Amino acid sequence: MKRLILIAIVVTAMSTPTRTSELASLGSATEWLNSPPLTEEGLRGRVVLVQFWTYSCINWIRTLPYVRAWDQKYRDKGLVVIGVHAPEFGFERELPKVRWAAESFAVEYPVAVDNDFSIWRAFGNHYWPALYIIDGQGRVRHRHFGEGDYEQSERIIQELLAEAGGRGIGRELASVAGRGVEAPADWANLKSPETYLGSDRSENRVSPDARLRLNQWALGADWTVRKQAAVLEKANGRITYRFHARDLNLVMAPGAGGGPVRFRVLIDGQPPGLAHGVDVDEQGDGMVAEARMYQLIRQPGPVAGRLFEIQFLDPGVEVFVFTFG
Repeated sequence: MKRLILIAIVVTAMSTPTRTSELASLGSATEWLNSPPLTEEGLRGRVVLVQFWTYSCINWIRTLPYVRAWDQKYRDKGLVVIGVHAPEFGFERELPKVRWAAESFAVEYPVAVDNDFSIWRAFGNHYWPALYIIDGQGRVRHRHFGEGDYEQSERIIQELLAEAGGRGIGRELASVAGRGVEAPADWANLKSPETYLGSDRSENRVSPDARLRLNQWALGADWTVRKQAAVLEKANGRITYRFHARDLNLVMAPGAGGGPVRFRVLIDGQPPGLAHGVDVDEQGDGMVAEARMYQLIRQPGPVAGRLFEIQFLDPGVEVFVFTFG
């Protein structure tokens, strides 16, 4: 499994769709949120949008305003939006956390929890996020992986709804304005890649004594590096990263003890001030209280390469992946 970051792939088959049975896999969902279980038979005649997501993924978060808007605009026209939550990290397998995430992100459409990846495999999926649009006869008519091409996806929704007999569909596009962590990335200034801290996919880690070059990072103090995450064993551990992006995010969890972990963020050795993200104040202070993505830096002015440092005042934190925007 991997997460798509910058490259979006679109495959559209409007002329000669082939019969598929992907919707039959909905019966294998671990749990349903916001809805009783949905079935292939019950969805017959409806246009269905299926999006695979995992709640800590920044790429999914930035697509959410569009999917949410399409659900609100076209639900009464015959569209059924289904979010299939397939967990990337172990904590995302826990139903209370998925339920919390759906509420926090205002996901009001049906969610199929796919902890066993049964629906994922039935669709032949490989990415978060991934969008599939299915016509009233159960045929996949459009696929899109990653962010972007929102107009094309909405045009296809409109066409398939009209094809299914919907009235008053129109050609006007939904009005979408992502804010906060949902805002689109500053692609022109994004020069830092998604960076995993666990041993399975770790790259560009150097000694804490090294002078960091762009996109290099280091762990300082007493850390244990596991497959998915690095875990801080004692208080006053730190991570440094030289990055170039408007936004810096970090997926973190409070650890096995479950208690909150205090942290402080510095940028070029100083409190972030106006460059602080939504999860820290101007002095750089914040707290890891839930397992999720934390936005730590959002540069307000010209984007430049900066040295980021996060210091943890308490032990136990688990850190999974840096993402940028």
